Amino acid sequence: MSEEELISRVRSGDLTAWDSIMQEQQEAIFRWAYLLLGDAGDADDVAQETFIRAYRYLDTFDSSRPLRPWLLGITANLARNRRRSIGRYVYHLARMARLNPPDVIDPEQETTRHAEAQLLWKAVRRLSADDQEIIYLRYFMEYSVDEVAETLNIAAGTVKSRLSRALERLRGVAREEFPMLRRAADE
Repeated sequence: MSEEELISRVRSGDLTAWDSIMQEQQEAIFRWAYLLLGDAGDADDVAQETFIRAYRYLDTFDSSRPLRPWLLGITANLARNRRRSIGRYVYHLARMARLNPPDVIDPEQETTRHAEAQLLWKAVRRLSADDQEIIYLRYFMEYSVDEVAETLNIAAGTVKSRLSRALERLRGVAREEFPMLRRAADE
């Protein structure tokens, strides 16, 4: 069943269709919230609230458009509100480092990789929230430029220019505060 048909069924009161939508979108929503907040518990709360809000406002959604960017936009707004109200950032990249573990784990290599991932996470967290969002969507969530544009409701050209500037700022942060990242990239 197409996404548009599922949305139509939800609007008609079919909660099974809503369950299907949630199951399909849950991982992406949680990952996005986790990247923005850095804490699994907070990300889970924001993901749940995203689905509650989306269900409540589904009648305002243009079902001819993809649902995921709309959901990711709700998630980003809720995460921003949560960061503002809680006022804390938790530095944590363990989940991201474990997403694609190698078949044979070399403890020394794994320790080095984990340390580099932690440094990269910390370097990205030094950037503005806007720079973090664009980097997370493009590189951590592995979205195309068009998907990032749809999610942030901006033009693809704007995504490219914002991404270029964000990466340049990230290089500056890495040079100034995280010289180990530069050495790891050079090896």
